[in-house]
Amino acid sequence: MTMEISYDEIEDILFIRFNHEPIIRDISYGWHVNVSMTENGIGQITILEAKTTNLLPIYLPPTHQFPWIARREFDREPTTLSS
Repeated sequence: MTMEISYDEIEDILFIRFNHEPIIRDISYGWHVNVSMTENGIGQITILEAKTTNLLPIYLPPTHQFPWIARREFDREPTTLSS
Protein backbone atom coordinates (compact mmCIF):
# COMPACT_ATOMS: atom_id res chain seq x y z
CA MET A 1 0.00 0.00 0.00
CA THR A 2 1.42 3.36 -1.06
CA MET A 3 0.10 6.76 -0.08
CA GLU A 4 -0.42 9.18 -2.97
CA ILE A 5 -0.71 12.96 -2.75
CA SER A 6 -1.82 15.03 -5.72
CA TYR A 7 -2.91 18.61 -6.21
CA ASP A 8 -5.13 20.00 -8.95
CA GLU A 9 -3.96 23.61 -9.43
CA ILE A 10 -6.88 24.57 -11.68
CA GLU A 11 -9.58 23.40 -9.26
CA ASP A 12 -7.45 24.04 -6.10
CA ILE A 13 -8.12 20.55 -4.72
CA LEU A 14 -5.68 18.47 -2.69
CA PHE A 15 -6.11 14.69 -2.75
CA ILE A 16 -4.43 12.43 -0.18
CA ARG A 17 -5.09 8.78 -1.04
CA PHE A 18 -4.12 6.07 1.43
CA ASN A 19 -5.25 3.02 -0.53
CA HIS A 20 -7.24 1.95 -3.59
CA GLU A 21 -10.00 0.08 -1.79
CA PRO A 22 -13.59 0.86 -2.78
CA ILE A 23 -15.08 3.88 -1.02
CA ILE A 24 -18.15 2.96 1.01
CA ARG A 25 -18.90 6.27 2.72
CA ASP A 26 -17.98 9.96 2.49
CA ILE A 27 -17.90 12.17 5.57
CA SER A 28 -17.71 15.98 5.30
CA TYR A 29 -15.90 17.98 7.96
CA GLY A 30 -17.10 21.45 7.17
CA TRP A 31 -17.24 22.79 3.63
CA HIS A 32 -13.64 22.07 2.61
CA VAL A 33 -12.59 18.68 4.00
CA ASN A 34 -14.07 15.36 2.92
CA VAL A 35 -12.95 11.99 4.25
CA SER A 36 -13.70 8.90 2.17
CA MET A 37 -13.99 5.70 4.18
CA THR A 38 -13.30 2.13 3.07
CA GLU A 39 -14.11 -1.06 4.95
CA ASN A 40 -10.67 -0.85 6.59
CA GLY A 41 -10.59 2.84 7.53
CA ILE A 42 -9.73 6.07 5.75
CA GLY A 43 -9.18 5.64 2.03
CA GLN A 44 -8.83 9.27 0.93
CA ILE A 45 -8.93 12.83 2.21
CA THR A 46 -10.02 15.54 -0.21
CA ILE A 47 -9.44 19.20 0.61
CA LEU A 48 -11.42 21.69 -1.50
CA GLU A 49 -10.06 25.21 -2.09
CA ALA A 50 -6.84 24.07 -0.44
CA LYS A 51 -4.71 27.17 -1.13
CA THR A 52 -7.60 29.62 -0.88
CA THR A 53 -8.37 28.46 2.67
CA ASN A 54 -4.66 28.21 3.64
CA LEU A 55 -4.86 24.44 4.09
CA LEU A 56 -2.05 24.15 1.52
CA PRO A 57 0.86 24.21 1.85
CA ILE A 58 0.76 21.86 4.80
CA TYR A 59 3.06 23.30 7.44
CA LEU A 60 4.82 21.22 10.07
CA PRO A 61 6.75 23.35 12.54
CA PRO A 62 10.39 22.53 13.32
CA THR A 63 10.84 20.01 16.11
CA HIS A 64 12.62 22.55 18.34
CA GLN A 65 9.20 24.08 19.00
CA PHE A 66 8.13 20.72 20.43
CA PRO A 67 10.94 19.56 22.74
CA TRP A 68 9.18 16.26 23.51
CA ILE A 69 9.66 15.22 19.86
CA ALA A 70 13.23 14.14 19.32
CA ARG A 71 14.53 13.78 15.77
CA ARG A 72 15.88 10.35 16.62
CA GLU A 73 12.27 9.17 17.03
CA PHE A 74 11.84 9.54 13.28
CA ASP A 75 15.06 7.68 12.50
CA ARG A 76 14.12 4.50 14.35
CA GLU A 77 13.22 1.29 12.59
CA PRO A 78 9.46 0.75 12.38
CA THR A 79 8.04 -1.42 15.10
CA THR A 80 5.79 -4.36 14.37
CA LEU A 81 2.79 -5.39 16.38
CA SER A 82 2.50 -9.01 17.34
CA SER A 83 -0.76 -10.77 18.14
